[in-house]
Amino acid sequence: MRIGNLDIGEKLIVAPMADISDAPFRKLCKEFGAGVVFTQMVSADGVKNANFETLRLLTYHKSEKPIGVQLLGKDPVILGTAVKELRKINPDWIDLNCGCPVSKVVNSGMGAGILENPKLLASLIKAMKENSGDIPVTIKIRLGRNRANINVLENCKIAEENGAAAVIIHARTREERYEMHADWEWIKIVKENISIPVIGNGSVFSPSDAVRMKKETGCDGVLVARGVIGNPFLFERYNKLVETGIDPGIPEAEKVKKTCLKHVELLFREYGEIAALDRAKKTIIWYFRHLNGIDKLLDRIFSIKDKVQLFDYIEEHSEEISLGNFSDEIVSEIDKKFKDRIVFWKSE
Repeated sequence: MRIGNLDIGEKLIVAPMADISDAPFRKLCKEFGAGVVFTQMVSADGVKNANFETLRLLTYHKSEKPIGVQLLGKDPVILGTAVKELRKINPDWIDLNCGCPVSKVVNSGMGAGILENPKLLASLIKAMKENSGDIPVTIKIRLGRNRANINVLENCKIAEENGAAAVIIHARTREERYEMHADWEWIKIVKENISIPVIGNGSVFSPSDAVRMKKETGCDGVLVARGVIGNPFLFERYNKLVETGIDPGIPEAEKVKKTCLKHVELLFREYGEIAALDRAKKTIIWYFRHLNGIDKLLDRIFSIKDKVQLFDYIEEHSEEISLGNFSDEIVSEIDKKFKDRIVFWKSE
């Protein structure tokens, strides 16, 4: 698949995710075979005004390329200026968020709040395209406000007419947020009715999900989000599946441990010990959620107070898994909670 001058081939694309898509996460995704990674979503106004926190989120290493940036905004002039500023850091792709369902974003007329304003959508894309130079501009969009107001095809045609290089379709409505299973049929409908590349998104948690999405919808590419949190192995597995027809499967505990330790070490380097500790704990949970012993891990990990104890505990817990000291658990229940909320908790 090509997006402008960017050739991604058959590889998967990683969605921008708030508090997830930082440098350590992007580095692991690239090492395991992701085609394109995105920085975290940033405010167009923050880019225009050179806000320190915004610029910090946009910092990346050349090894992370090709890399995309997703903007949040509703003013064509501000978006155009932001895109012009972004050209200075040379991303490979600039996307406009037209799908964020968070109330404060929608109520301010941004994200999924743009869905029902086609004239505004047209002007935003046009302004971005006029200022992007050779960098391709896309939109990431939802199906519509709710099931009674699905207008994704109309909006994607507007995107095409105003210079978008591709569209990314998150196959849920704004009202459905992340709870409902994605409706891939709409990805197929859009693909059959526009000529620019269509990238599918929603309910892709395994390599076979990605293959099936492409087969069922005809989409040109697949963007993954929650399915790769604590699971960069998905890229390696998908690439092998495409190349050989065989999915190597969920990795052994030892590989999970080594990758988790590397990710956690990168977090401590990026943020410092105090700021990284809570991020590291969440990251460890995400990595070990498919393995027996997750229940015990949840009991122990939040009481750990420093980096040394944390690393020692990962080693200890992994050894217990290898020795088979944990009984079989209903891992699917915790996995469902992860997919629904991206958090873990224990029933009272």
